[in-house]
Amino acid sequence: MATSSSSRFRTAARRPLWRIAAALVLVLAGLGGWWLSESRSPGYPRGETRLATGVQRGVYDRYGQLLDAHLARAMPGVRLELDNSEGSIDNLRRVTSGRDDFAIATADAVAQYTGPGREKLRAIARLYDDYLQLIVPADSPVHRASDLKGLRVGVGQPLSGVNLVTRRLLAAAGLDPEHDITPAPLGIGDAADGLRRGEVDAFFWSGGLPTSALTDLSEHVRIRIVPLGDLAESVHKVEGGGTDAYRAATMPKGTYPNAEPQDAVATVAVPNLLITRADVDDDLVQGITRAVIDSRDQIGAQVHAAQLVDLRTAVYTDPLPLHEGAARYYRSVKP
Repeated sequence: MATSSSSRFRTAARRPLWRIAAALVLVLAGLGGWWLSESRSPGYPRGETRLATGVQRGVYDRYGQLLDAHLARAMPGVRLELDNSEGSIDNLRRVTSGRDDFAIATADAVAQYTGPGREKLRAIARLYDDYLQLIVPADSPVHRASDLKGLRVGVGQPLSGVNLVTRRLLAAAGLDPEHDITPAPLGIGDAADGLRRGEVDAFFWSGGLPTSALTDLSEHVRIRIVPLGDLAESVHKVEGGGTDAYRAATMPKGTYPNAEPQDAVATVAVPNLLITRADVDDDLVQGITRAVIDSRDQIGAQVHAAQLVDLRTAVYTDPLPLHEGAARYYRSVKP
């Protein structure tokens, strides 16, 4: 029987409708997969960001390496470029200039910094304390900082936190850092090598405990840690040293098993802060803050000072306010 023209029209019309319906199902399925993918994607911006650390063989440098390894797992898509520097003052300049987005700096260096962009600085966390360490050969006649008069002394690189606090400690001990000693502007690695070769008589270091470069040095040379506790009060009175950052502290017994003395050593300590700028993305900073807290035990197994990173104390970042991203993280985990 012949098919009417109207029947042929209805049949032809139904075919594209079915095709359209099938196509719509595929499109919606694709959109659903895209939506699920996007909902699982990280909320932070991906790409490269930079962290200013410190001198090679120092604690900042090692901490940065371990944090980088943790971030590779905790924040996929974020690449942390480590930027070695002279230390705290150099790091502050790098962050305010935009060269780096993150850095570690001592609280006293932050307090005295008045360079361009100071108002942009924000804190992420209080990390751990640096301990001031004066290293001499075991048979040295130096038993207090004032005994350094006339000697060759490593005072840290010019833009380091070591140099800043060393000059204040020397002044507190009654010494002119420029004229009463022969200052050697050396980082921890070069200072340790210089002491081993007899090129310096002593050197100062400010770092977490223990510092691997000093552990290594003590395995090759008999060294002694000179107490600095008698300067804990007077360093606050030195011109430019009017900050609450310094506190009396004690290096625990056996910090360096091969160094003298084996007893605890009285000294001065200053907190380290992880810093950034106000314009760095809130979600990125929130993720970095979480990573710092979550990685404590992992990093602390190799950098013992990092064991002291604590959620309860991390928020005490004076003299800097918290970045909004960091504050958001701390609010989210508040009991």
